[in-house]
Amino acid sequence: MAKLKISKKTSTALINSLGAGVVPRLGLEHIAVGREKELKSLSQNLDDIAEGVAAFRFIIGNYGSGKSFILQMLRNRAMEQGFVVADADLSSQRRLAGSNNEGLATYRELMSRLSTKTRPDGGALVSILEGWINKIQQEVAKETNLRPNDEGFDDQVETKIREVVQYIEDLVHGFDFGSIIIAYWRGYRLDDDDLKNSALRWLRGEFNNKTEARTALGVRVIIDDDSWYDYIKLLAKFVAEIGYKGLLIFMDEAVNLYQIATTVTREKNYNRLLAMFNDTMQCKAEHLGIVIGGTTKFLEDPNRGLFSDLAWRRRTKESRFAAQPDVQEFMGPVIRLNPLTEAEILTLLQRLTEIHATHFGYDKALSNRELQEFVQEIVSRLGAEALLTPGEIVRDFISVLNILHHNQNIKFSDLIHGASFKPTVAGQNIDVDEDNAAEFSL
Repeated sequence: MAKLKISKKTSTALINSLGAGVVPRLGLEHIAVGREKELKSLSQNLDDIAEGVAAFRFIIGNYGSGKSFILQMLRNRAMEQGFVVADADLSSQRRLAGSNNEGLATYRELMSRLSTKTRPDGGALVSILEGWINKIQQEVAKETNLRPNDEGFDDQVETKIREVVQYIEDLVHGFDFGSIIIAYWRGYRLDDDDLKNSALRWLRGEFNNKTEARTALGVRVIIDDDSWYDYIKLLAKFVAEIGYKGLLIFMDEAVNLYQIATTVTREKNYNRLLAMFNDTMQCKAEHLGIVIGGTTKFLEDPNRGLFSDLAWRRRTKESRFAAQPDVQEFMGPVIRLNPLTEAEILTLLQRLTEIHATHFGYDKALSNRELQEFVQEIVSRLGAEALLTPGEIVRDFISVLNILHHNQNIKFSDLIHGASFKPTVAGQNIDVDEDNAAEFSL
């Protein structure tokens, strides 16, 4: 068998993240098992977005089923293909709408997590703007034979910048957005850091009132809780005009919207989500993709979930044909994640065993028979194969590998068959309702 080729950085990220119960950002391709059809469908959305349309998808599954894993896989794939991406976990402080700027808080988080292939860890707004300006400067130099210090060079650059801005100005809030882009260019041109920083603050939604924005930039509006999504659409259009394929927005932990106690506030958030859904499905947005990760209850609970709203139920209810056993639709707005098969779980454990052995520099210690024995022990203790989700197995398995590596006197069989071994179950041993359970989503 060929030796696994994986960097120490990647194997460290995988082992540390999986051992701590979180989804790693690096190396996901090494542990991607059993979600090929889902990822193929989502990749088709990337192609559509690059062509100028918009997409909206829900990734729905119970705790540990793989929602966060798929979101991260798609995020990485989108960056590799030339998209700008941004991700945020929804929470009690970050929602889509609220009375205390919770929607604006989500926008600010998305802007801070703005990422590209060359800036995959967030904070990419400056590099996007300055990379674009540098590209225009190179084009002007090539077309006119002028140099940056020559008279007329900056005027030629500004002309090209305004050509892009004109494509945006006809959209809602587009004129103000364009004015800020021009303001950033002028700050760049004049080496005025205060002007550049003011433009960045405005784009990040950091101005608290209109007076402050007008003093700094001469604009009469700011990004607020009511308008932030309009600026997401503008940003998607803008990045597509300057050479990226589009903008992908990922929002996980949508169960936090379901958990909003006040009916009025919860419905306000669902209505904002519906407006976003309609915009993308009716192609009122361009080059924009929105992917939401949520639990089955968030979607289907008839009292508090999206299904409590007839408009949402009509848009997202599973087709009567797809509801048949062993039939699943992957092209609709909702992708429902089924548990992995036992064979897929075994493949995942084989890969984890190989990664662990490569990382610590020992020969692969566990046989396929022992891996099957581990899975069977999990199944027998949990009581149902339906509970075979990655989130309920991976953390336990990494722990087993660590224990065996550092305690070579312990036998694998004795360890997993010991009376003290209790498989981890998402939501178990947490003194709250299961909807508040911490989620490990591979």
